[in-house]
Amino acid sequence: MSLYFAYLDTRSQVEELQREKARGAALRIELFIDTLVSQLRAVLLSRQGASPADLQEMQFELLRLLRAAPAVVDVAWIDANGVQQIKVSRLSGDELGAGRDLSGHPGVAAARAGMPYFGLVYFRQESEPYMSLAVAGRPDAGLALAEVNLKFVWEVVSAIRVGKAGFAYVVDAAGRLVSHPDISLVLGARDLSRFAPVSQFIAEAGSQPTDIIIGSASADGTQRPTLTSQALIPNLGWHVLVEQPLREAFAPLYASAARTGVLLLLGVLLSVAAGIVLARRMADPIRRLQEGASRIGQGRLQERVDIASEDELGALASQFNRMAEQLRESYSGLEQKIEERTRQLAAANQAKSRFLAAASHDLRQPVHALGLYVAQLEEAGSTAERDSLLAKVKASTGAVAELLEALLDISKLDAGVVMPQPVAFAIQPVLNRLEASFSIAAQEKGLRLRVRPSALRVSSDPVLLQRILMNLAANAVRYTREGGVLIGCRRRAARVRIEVWDTGIGISPEQRERIFEEFYQAPSVAGEGGRGLGLGLAIVERLARLLELDMLVRSTEGRGSVFEIELPFAREDAVTPGARVDTQLAMRFDGAVALLLDDDTEAREAAAGLLKQWGWRVLSCATGKEALAALGQPPVPLDVIISDYHLAQGEVGTQVIESLRQACGAQLPAILVSGDVQADLRDLAREAGIHLMFKPLQAAKLRSLLHHLLSRDEVER
Repeated sequence: MSLYFAYLDTRSQVEELQREKARGAALRIELFIDTLVSQLRAVLLSRQGASPADLQEMQFELLRLLRAAPAVVDVAWIDANGVQQIKVSRLSGDELGAGRDLSGHPGVAAARAGMPYFGLVYFRQESEPYMSLAVAGRPDAGLALAEVNLKFVWEVVSAIRVGKAGFAYVVDAAGRLVSHPDISLVLGARDLSRFAPVSQFIAEAGSQPTDIIIGSASADGTQRPTLTSQALIPNLGWHVLVEQPLREAFAPLYASAARTGVLLLLGVLLSVAAGIVLARRMADPIRRLQEGASRIGQGRLQERVDIASEDELGALASQFNRMAEQLRESYSGLEQKIEERTRQLAAANQAKSRFLAAASHDLRQPVHALGLYVAQLEEAGSTAERDSLLAKVKASTGAVAELLEALLDISKLDAGVVMPQPVAFAIQPVLNRLEASFSIAAQEKGLRLRVRPSALRVSSDPVLLQRILMNLAANAVRYTREGGVLIGCRRRAARVRIEVWDTGIGISPEQRERIFEEFYQAPSVAGEGGRGLGLGLAIVERLARLLELDMLVRSTEGRGSVFEIELPFAREDAVTPGARVDTQLAMRFDGAVALLLDDDTEAREAAAGLLKQWGWRVLSCATGKEALAALGQPPVPLDVIISDYHLAQGEVGTQVIESLRQACGAQLPAILVSGDVQADLRDLAREAGIHLMFKPLQAAKLRSLLHHLLSRDEVER
């Protein structure tokens, strides 16, 4: 069995090496093409008008492109009408002014549609491969049409060495040979669409493709068993294939299997011989060991097992003796351990008291300010003064909501309510949301926020990971006075490291261990005058621990800090379809009917007023009995039920929702609102088919959930 598993492990390593070579070549080719597309788009951004001076400026930009991109042989700027205005070339003279009408060129039509155009590969003077590339800019900026020398692709393919006889080659989406170490095969326009590995790779493109195939023939026409792996270049539709003779590819596997077999046979022979010898010497020590263990089991802890041999039985006897001694010490030190545990519990209670005291202090501040602003608002005379006070009331209310939400997050994490839901997903959408969330705040402070794009994929909970990165980015922007913030990803073997850099005030070495405590702010941070609560990094630390992520902090006072988190890398074929996207809906719900239950009058009226502003018709009740009476006979058609968990007269929201569903004769969408942080409450709501939201509610999240429930209900109808 071990020989078989060794065979599988060695074969897996050989196949993975093949895959990595194909992926590496595909990545280099894709990066080469993407760089050219980016350079062409950058040139189009410089276009301002159609005057002679503007055309000369564009000609200068195109010439600079030729110097920056050696692979570009010819490049032309075509205006929005499809007329060539400028052309610069390495091989012929430049053209300035209106020229040919290229509106019928396939690249012009494709680029106008918003996608880069990649033409078919062709050869100039039967020597080097070329391809047409067209990229569009803004609607008034026209487009750029370039002829690209694909010698770089040939160099990449020719440089791949797989053993002694292996090689790599590239085919397009139709199976035509694009690049091969033997250029004569490419010049002969060889069609490999019927070659078994190529046809299978093309047929499975876009699904879950097979990335390694064992075939009976080679791409160069020779009849020999081969091992072929492939990697897809999505933008071009090309396939990079790496081929190696099967005998050469599995040569290490065969050698390893032979060595393993010999060693296994020797091990069996030695085991049989050792077993015969040891069986004759183990009977008496085993008997003494059994007797000694029986005495110790009877509570005679002063007894010892006397076996003087230095073999395994002697070691086992020594372990029994140490166990007996440790039991004696354990009994004698039991009171000391109880006292130590008592001290630990007292320390934990003190820590919880400090946490509650700090939370109470930070909560009283905005509440105190809110009361004063309300008093001023009652006596305000002018509209301008009232608007100013309303803005301050809104800010104080936001501070209270922010603190309560942070406290609720910490409570949910400590209570074990939050359960990670790891999936494989691309990291770029998360980076996009970070850039969209903080670009304006950074711009207002005069900071430069850079988020480096990444094609990496990771395995984790995307919502919790985004919360971690949001808190780190918020701290970086908040405590950086000049310079900028950089967010990027690095691949480290099977891990992905996400880094958040800033040029802020930095953290001293003695403060780095305390920055993850609740309500703690370093003196340098507190001196910034920010409105930080000291809870962001506490939430980050708990979330990282929950997701089992490694986190590292490096900082230099006065120069900045970097926070790093590492998480598992996910392969492209492991990405879970259907990424979760955060949206903020701005739609109305005119005509929809909601039943609202809450025994707190002010909370019920506030929620009802908000729903009415969104266009809902609201039936507002304090108890389930009132709700059943308000429905009437026949019941009023409802679209959603929103209920607090704890209602008056001892009623429970889940039970009331179930009785209302029975009265209406339908499984109505329902939302349960609770301030309790209980691990079993989420399971209770899930079993009842009810969506759970925690107080304090955020209007945007409630609106998004209502839109989701209403949209799903429409689809089911």
